[in-house]
Amino acid sequence: MSTPAAVPGASTAPAGLRTSRLAFRLAIVVFAILGAYVLIAFDQHGISNDEEVQHVYGRLLLDFYASGFADRSAFAYKNLYLYGGLFDLIAAALEPLVPMNVWDLRHLLSAGFGLLGLAGTWLLARLLMGEVAGLVALVLLALTGAWSGAMFTHTKDVPFATTMVWSLYFTTRFAMRLPAVKAGDLVGLGIAIGCAFGLRVGAVFAVFYLGVAVLAAAWLNGEDLRGRLAVLRRAVLALLPAAALAFAFLGLFWPWAVQSGGNLVKAMTTFSRFSFELYTILDGAVMKNGDVPGRYLASYLLVRLPELFLLGVALAVLSALRLLPAVVVSTESRAQALRWLPVTLAAGFPLAYTLFAAPPLYNGIRHFTFLLPPLAVLAAAGLCATIKRASRWPKARLVALAGCGLLAVTHLVTLVRLHPYEYVAYNGFTGGLRGTEGRWEQDYWGDALREAAVMLNAYVAAEGAAQRTWTVAVCAESVQGTAWLAPGLEVTRDWRVADFFLSPTHMDCDTAVKGKIIGEVAREGVVLAVVRDRRMLAGADREPRPPQ
Repeated sequence: MSTPAAVPGASTAPAGLRTSRLAFRLAIVVFAILGAYVLIAFDQHGISNDEEVQHVYGRLLLDFYASGFADRSAFAYKNLYLYGGLFDLIAAALEPLVPMNVWDLRHLLSAGFGLLGLAGTWLLARLLMGEVAGLVALVLLALTGAWSGAMFTHTKDVPFATTMVWSLYFTTRFAMRLPAVKAGDLVGLGIAIGCAFGLRVGAVFAVFYLGVAVLAAAWLNGEDLRGRLAVLRRAVLALLPAAALAFAFLGLFWPWAVQSGGNLVKAMTTFSRFSFELYTILDGAVMKNGDVPGRYLASYLLVRLPELFLLGVALAVLSALRLLPAVVVSTESRAQALRWLPVTLAAGFPLAYTLFAAPPLYNGIRHFTFLLPPLAVLAAAGLCATIKRASRWPKARLVALAGCGLLAVTHLVTLVRLHPYEYVAYNGFTGGLRGTEGRWEQDYWGDALREAAVMLNAYVAAEGAAQRTWTVAVCAESVQGTAWLAPGLEVTRDWRVADFFLSPTHMDCDTAVKGKIIGEVAREGVVLAVVRDRRMLAGADREPRPPQ
């Protein structure tokens, strides 16, 4: 892969070119390291709470196509028909072809989407501000456990975020080039937005960003009303093939959505008020997911994003405020601002929506993982712009670079210490993972149950008790235990008679039953999952009690 001949926003001076080439090569090295990390870590993760039903949905969609559209079971299976099946359909199609544990296959596939999301973030940042910003955005997102750790098990959230950042990339390219139109941008837009809808109805955000960007570009590229309408007409006509392509992908991966004109609207209205009996926690306050305040998402972003990431976002906001007066009076500045409009909307609009609408939320930032790539691009822009302005003070610039490097290394060390549970990483504002106990969401997906099950396997084998069958209660979906337990250990739904108990510590589920703790999965001094031996208990002592 060769260095591009020209990169928008990159310096043409020899020193600038050398820096750009170095940044490009370093980005390739980062991608190589991330690829190796995926291959090493994909088979170390447990099964998420929703993963079994998602995979069943994928199989049912496959049956729908294999039966010539006759088997419509997928459209009556729980509430999964309200989601697109892109990821689950691909996973189900690969299942009989790839000789691998199906859950590890799903995690490898999901991590592949995560790498594609990192690539889209890198491309978007370098499109807007050059190679160095691309490298910084890539590193920031990779150092964010809510992305690099979540990309193995968040099989709805990370693939959706990936399609959203690619739609944002092509939206930015399309708007920047108007009134000129490139076929590649249209194909990219159609595929990216269609695949986003093929995962979630939340892809309407991508359509909104595109619409606003096109209107702004038409306004800036026309001398008068007639000229602006001409640009708008050209853009709309050019987008029709992209819309057709997007609709084709939508129909392929989410056939229920195209069976009736009102199905997309039904999905949107359902999720805007989607609430059920599930509890979450916000800075120590336990509440139902339908009762969360508007600040829920903003609060979780403030404690989940690494400090360097947050610093970059703050610097980006300050830079935007500094440049705002020029945008008001200068046509050239408005044209430059247009380049940043889609990514600014993508980072700010969903956050504003949650602040004012206060929709039902839980699991921290999981449902808004698609905010992380545009926020990483803005953070990279803020850091790069500030370092560039500091070039007039060489010593201060050197200190700033060293400080950023030190923060980055600190974040990396934290992720290494949490491995393979990087997705539970928190920043110093909470005191790290240790400060989250009883205050913030932890291992809500039960990722550590796989390691806990392996501990129980070893305990029973060492005891020499594997000759008979023992029952195991799991404070999670049954498959999250059965998938990893050795023969002779069977999951039971009757906790009263269970011989052993596996549980994540999230929301105190580990306290639901008594029993001797014989194993703990811990990181940074925080217990994420426990194994209890209940065989010595009898009668009332075995009765489960509600978690505290």
